[in-house]
Parts: sequence; structure tokens; C-alpha cells
Amino acid sequence: MDNRERAAGRARYSIRIQFTLIFFFLMLGAIGLCWIINSTFLERYYIREKKKALTEIYKEVNAAAVSNSIDSDEFDDVVGRAEGIENISLIVMDSGSTTVKLHASDSSAMGQRMWDNLFGETPDLDDKDTVRSRYYVVRELASNDSYRISIIYDSRSELKSMELFGVLDDGSFCLLRTALESIHNSSAIANRFMGYIGIVISLAGALFALFLAGRLTRPIRELTEISARMKKLDFSAKYNGKSRTEIAELGDNINELSEILEKTISELKTANSELREDIERKEKAEEMRQEFLSGVTHELKTPLALIRGYAEGLSEGIADDPESTRFYTEVIVDEADKMNRIVEKLLSLNQLEFGKVQFSMVRFDIVGFIGGCLQNAGMLAEKKGISVNVEQRPPLFVWADEFWTEEVFINYFSNAVNHCEGEKVIDIHFEEKQNCVRVYVFNTGSPIPDESVPHLWEKFYKVDKARTRQYGGSGVGLSIVKAIMDQMHQEYGVINYDNGVSFWFELEKA
Repeated sequence: MDNRERAAGRARYSIRIQFTLIFFFLMLGAIGLCWIINSTFLERYYIREKKKALTEIYKEVNAAAVSNSIDSDEFDDVVGRAEGIENISLIVMDSGSTTVKLHASDSSAMGQRMWDNLFGETPDLDDKDTVRSRYYVVRELASNDSYRISIIYDSRSELKSMELFGVLDDGSFCLLRTALESIHNSSAIANRFMGYIGIVISLAGALFALFLAGRLTRPIRELTEISARMKKLDFSAKYNGKSRTEIAELGDNINELSEILEKTISELKTANSELREDIERKEKAEEMRQEFLSGVTHELKTPLALIRGYAEGLSEGIADDPESTRFYTEVIVDEADKMNRIVEKLLSLNQLEFGKVQFSMVRFDIVGFIGGCLQNAGMLAEKKGISVNVEQRPPLFVWADEFWTEEVFINYFSNAVNHCEGEKVIDIHFEEKQNCVRVYVFNTGSPIPDESVPHLWEKFYKVDKARTRQYGGSGVGLSIVKAIMDQMHQEYGVINYDNGVSFWFELEKA
């Protein structure tokens, strides 16, 4: 098993992720523990504090009763603060059952609770099924000779409260009462708040831990990446750490090793690259040469054979009258012209493909330009009885080379004339797009077979070889269109219809 197989067999765990997860779960655990402690002991703590508050108020009430200052403004201020801050209600009744002091939002309930305590008519909550009462004692928190503190349940409102019922030193009776539901709600609210804050703090802590872990593990990750690139013979990466740790020393050693290997292998890679490019250029040139020779041989074979045949006929005296001699001579001249056109097109195509043609980009009106081209080329259509329709529209200005644009259009138009059938109509129209102008040349007739469409732009390809021969086609015209449009970096194509074919090309809109 090699190193790569062993590395693939080992599961990889990021130190950065491990550090972040450990930090995150530690924070989450600490916050969760605080939440559990808060849920378990906070309400008890609040009850103890409320119990303490009731006891303190009782002492102040007792002191005021002894000093006979219950009706004073100072005592009212004390009771008012207790009622506002601690939510404590107060009722004091003398030995003659006369209410001396009352501070409560529900005075009737406080009076009822005072009488219940005086006559001991508050049953335990355990007796709820046998004794019908509005108030029940949930549990007793404290009791002595002066007072007792209990938690009371109100069956009508289903709320709990804490009550202190006691006897003052002057013989009066005192009842202090505070609601406990606020304690329960406060505890629940505090727990929810702690939960929300805990989540936020945990996520923020995780992000901070991720950032911190990233800084701590960055040198290790850099060295890992450098070693991985060195394994692939890429020695351009260098370690740039400036710390004074063992990691920095390891990085310096890797840099030295990288420089030595890079110097040796760089020369070899350069030589291999140059050799590969030379081989590719030679192969491409050889392929193009063979393709060119094959196409030229094929295209020139027929006219050469005709020229040879008619020339031999003339030399052997077969054409023994002036009219026959003229016919033989015209055939030879016609075939020689075809050969000349083929050679010219092949030379143009060769120059275009090898980038030896200079394009002169000028701004001109493509609508008027094509109208001018048709003044000469339109005669080809008239001889065959073809109707040419050109879309009439305002000028459309484009950037292109006029000479090679005419070459593209004439190739399309000649192709349309040679394949026009049926209604014998050629339509030329324009489509203005956002960044270009598209020119369509449509001719009625049979659509191009689907299997032939991808090969239309190849040199010497002919859909119908017999028919192409009739009008002297060489199979090079569309290849020239392709080369010209590629040089001008514009799009071109063909669209099949049920009643004909439309060739198109695009030029940059001016």
C-alpha cells in the first residue's frame, strides 16, 4: 500500500473544527448548567427574599404600632415603598376588630384574609377535596410566637401568594400579603432570557473560537498545502511565517527543499512543454496539409480530366469542323476557369485560417451595403427566374470589414441561388439586437438534412455532390464564411424551415 492509499484510508479531522467544537460545547455546557441552576434554585431564592422582605416590613409595622406612629406620613411612606417595590399589601386591625391601616389594591380580599386568619378558617391544600374554601394553605414557611408565614393558594383566581399573619406588641393584628405568581413569571422570563442570550453567546463564542483556531492552525494548513503542491511537483508556494516556533523552522526547511527541487524540475518542465508544442504544431500542420492536398486533388481531378479529354480530342482531330472546335475550346476554357476559382478560394481560405489577412474595421450602413451588392449579384437570380425580396428599412450601421463582409454575403447569396426551388424566392431581412445586427438570407427549397448541418462549414463538404457539380460548386464557400466570421469574432449559422433554408451572420452594431 503506497502513501496515497494510506492517506485515503485515514479519516481527516480539522484541528480548527475540533478546537471550535470543543470551545462551543464547553460554553454551551456552562450556560446549560447555569440554566439548570437558575431553574432549580432561582424561585427558592426569590421566595426566601420575599420572606425576608415580609419579615422586615412586619418589624417596621410592629415598631410603628409600639410608638403609636402608624398614622404618620413617615409610616405611610414606608408602606408605600413596600407596596410599590415588593408588591406587598398591608392590613392592621386592633383588638376591637377595627381596621387601623389598610394598603391594598383589593381591600375586600385583604379583609377576608384577615378574618380567615383570625378564626383559623384556611384549610390545607391536601383537604381541598373534602373542604370547600376559596383559600388553602400550600405550605407553612415559618412560624413563631409573633407571626407565621405561609404560601396560600386562591382557588378562584388559581394564583398563589405569600402571607405573614402576626400579632403586634400592642395587641393589634397584622396581615402582610404579596403575590407569588410574579416570582414564578420572573423566573420563567429569566430562564428564557438566559436561554436566548446563551444561544447568542455560544454562537458568538463559536465564531470567535473559529477565528482564533484559524489563526493558530493557519501555519499548519499553509505547510500542509505547500507539501500537497510539492507532491504534485508544484514548488511555487513558499512559507512566509514570521513566528519563532518550531512550525516556522519547519517552514524554512520546506522552503529550502522547494527551491532545490524547483530549480531542477523547472528546466525539465520547460523543455517538455516546448517539445509538446512543437509536436502539436507539426501534427496540426501535417493534418492540414494532408486535408488540403486531399481536397485539392479531389476538386481538381474532374476539371483536369475534362481538359485532358477535350484537349486529346482536339489533338486527334475529332472536332473536324469550326463549330465542334469552338465547343471543345469553350469547355477547356470553362473548366480552366473553374480550376482558377477553386485555387483562388483555397488560397484565400488558407490565408484566413493562418491569420495572414488584415481586417480593416469601418463603420457603414449594412442595409445600403447589401443593396449595392445585389446590383451585381442579382443578375444570377434573374437568369434563373428567382424573385429576390429585400427588407426595406432605415439604415443600420455596423463595424466590420467591407471587403470580407461582401465575401460572406455573396457566398450566402450564391448558395441560395444555386439551391432555390419551389416558389423560387430569396428573402433578405435584418434583425437588430442589443449589440449586433443579424442578416438573414433565406431561399425556398428543400431543407438541409439534419445529419449534414454540423458538417456544412467543413472544407470540401457537399450535401448533394451531383448537384454541386452542375453549378460548379467547390464546397469551400461556407468554409470561407466560417474563417471570416471567426476572424471578426462574430456569430453565424443556418436555420432549417419546412419550405427552405436561412443562412445568417452577425456584425457588431455601431
